[in-house]
Amino acid sequence: MNHKTRENLNRTEEIEAVYKRFSRTGLWRLRIRRYIRSVTWFLAVFIASVSKRGFDFFVSLVLLLLFSPVIVLGWLVTGRSLARTPRLGKWCVTFDELSFDIHKGLGGKITKLLHIRRLPVLINILRGDMSFVGPLPASPGDFSLQEKAVRKRYNVRPGIISLWWIRKRANIDYGTELDVDMEYVQKHSLVSDLGICLRAIPAILYGEGVPTAPDKLKILGISIDNYTMNEAIDTIINWLHEPSGRQICFVNADCANIAYKNSHYLKVLNYSNLCFADGVGLKLAGKLLGQDIAQNVNGTDMFPLLCKKLDQTNLKLFLLGARQEVVEGVADWVEKNYPNLKLAGHHHGYFTPEEQPAVIQKIKDSGAHLLLVAFGAPRQDLWINEHLDETNAKVAIGVGGLFDFYSGRIPRAPVWMREIGMEWLYRLLQEPGRLWKRYLIGNGIFLSRVIWEKFFPKNRD
Repeated sequence: MNHKTRENLNRTEEIEAVYKRFSRTGLWRLRIRRYIRSVTWFLAVFIASVSKRGFDFFVSLVLLLLFSPVIVLGWLVTGRSLARTPRLGKWCVTFDELSFDIHKGLGGKITKLLHIRRLPVLINILRGDMSFVGPLPASPGDFSLQEKAVRKRYNVRPGIISLWWIRKRANIDYGTELDVDMEYVQKHSLVSDLGICLRAIPAILYGEGVPTAPDKLKILGISIDNYTMNEAIDTIINWLHEPSGRQICFVNADCANIAYKNSHYLKVLNYSNLCFADGVGLKLAGKLLGQDIAQNVNGTDMFPLLCKKLDQTNLKLFLLGARQEVVEGVADWVEKNYPNLKLAGHHHGYFTPEEQPAVIQKIKDSGAHLLLVAFGAPRQDLWINEHLDETNAKVAIGVGGLFDFYSGRIPRAPVWMREIGMEWLYRLLQEPGRLWKRYLIGNGIFLSRVIWEKFFPKNRD
């Protein structure tokens, strides 16, 4: 069979296929397939909804029976009445969220002391007003129903546990509550709800923190600036317009251990213009000292948020550190995700002392406003302290292993591990030979030092 004959046969087959597809039989088959897909999707949604509602009903019924003596006792000691708070439920239907009235005399104080004020909410879950997992219940007027995203938020029942609640306790609530609620609405299922319930256990252990977070606190002699992520980013952007250079440091448990023995590094951290608490170790240290950490302000989470801000300005970014292929990978990531961001240049971190003047001159000639240095602690912070003025950068930040993540060399821990404060475990599993001492021994040493200084404080300025 020659080439022309084969082409003619292929065309004939294509014509016959099109004819079959648009014939009366073909169109009916197409309609049937679409109908089957629609029914399948509807059944999947219905089964997921029924299974979630069935789980809520069964578990709330069991818990109500189990705690019925406590609920009855609480009802009696608070004057045989329950507090009712107007809430918006699924599809914006208003209902009253039930709780014990803690303002009713001695009985109210007892229920508050025993942390059982919200126990009657099980009744709301039993009758379908609420769920165990969902967006936090909102009062009428909390959100504008004119917004499309807000209306979607009410496609599910509100819950006593939410993703936003977990992230606030883990200090990684960087976005808005509505953004996180939409994330839940788009992906929720009975399985994901069970996962959220499990992640709520360490969130409960973290606690809500002390009522007020101080602007500054000291941990092992290190002066920590207690900023939220948004406050930190806004400050950096403002400083990029200032004439003088400023240094910013991140401090995690490992950095604190190094600074405990390295007085020069400790002085550099305290001399820096801003020093942020990074990681669950610092959060736990703050708890032990009775000084709550406002948020986990770390370089890895800050980087894309900072790039988003820089993308809307004429400010320039320079990347310094890591191996050549790694820093090039970060530069590619920036150019791909933030094409309007002005990348002044990049350079690897394996230069010799003889090459250093040329590297500094390269940064200076680039006109970079923001300099990110990834040498690892303490070298990166010591280097910035010594050479910031020579680079003419307005802000320089030591970012540790950030380049490894955004170059794709090392994957970031999944969000659910960050929500339970176990990102360090993920990193340990990735590089056990290099990191076992830092995490398995170093974290324990850090917390023991914090406990010691809590009871036996000393001046380390």
